[in-house]
Amino acid sequence: MATRLNEGEIRNGLQGLPQWALVEGRIEKTFTFDTYAEGVAFAVKVALHAEKVDHHPDSLEIMWGKVKVAYVTHSAGGVTSLDLEAAAQIEALV
Repeated sequence: MATRLNEGEIRNGLQGLPQWALVEGRIEKTFTFDTYAEGVAFAVKVALHAEKVDHHPDSLEIMWGKVKVAYVTHSAGGVTSLDLEAAAQIEALV
């Protein structure tokens, strides 16, 4: 089981993840797209990747031209290294 990170560790881990932020106990980022369809296609990529690695976003919100992705490991009670790794992997999907 992954261990919950403290706020300093999370902020340090976010330094290499552009526009990801710690918000209300989870890490999140809103990605922007030119069309709704591009956003939906990205959300599907995120979902398929989550299934592959067995670590799923806390939320995956599709809006027109935007997709918000958020991670937290509920079993650890907060953000873990798994969440930071997942965020880095999501960056590679864009």
